[in-house]
Amino acid sequence: MSDPLTASAIATLAFQAFLTSSAGKAAQEMTGAATQAAGEKLNALRKTIWQKLRGTPSAESAIKALAEKRGGEADLQKVEGYLQVAMAEDPQFASQIQQLAQEITLLQVDDDSTTTQVNYGGTNYQTKTGPNNTNFFGGEHHHGGA
Repeated sequence: MSDPLTASAIATLAFQAFLTSSAGKAAQEMTGAATQAAGEKLNALRKTIWQKLRGTPSAESAIKALAEKRGGEADLQKVEGYLQVAMAEDPQFASQIQQLAQEITLLQVDDDSTTTQVNYGGTNYQTKTGPNNTNFFGGEHHHGGA
């Protein structure tokens, strides 16, 4: 597993979608079943954070502002700060939300591939290629030299 996710990364993951300027970014990175699964895990992450920070008026206010889509970067930074303290004071909580955040990031799709259609006479192929993708349909396929 990679390095544990920081409070900043976790808060951004959990609440960034509520900021109007970036609401579509998370949705663009996920597709189909991954969107539903990630949505469920995001809700669980936000609920876990809310339960931990509940009782701290400034944190509650910032989370509510974000959830009601009237918050901004300043509110997100407040949540990050409170979350950092909570994670430092409670390693079990830190581990729990880091695991949830890691599961969410694994569901995100990093698709920077391209789709190409090449027409040769009566045979047409449409393939999607990207890193580690070796799709080939029909015709002859040669690897390497000769």
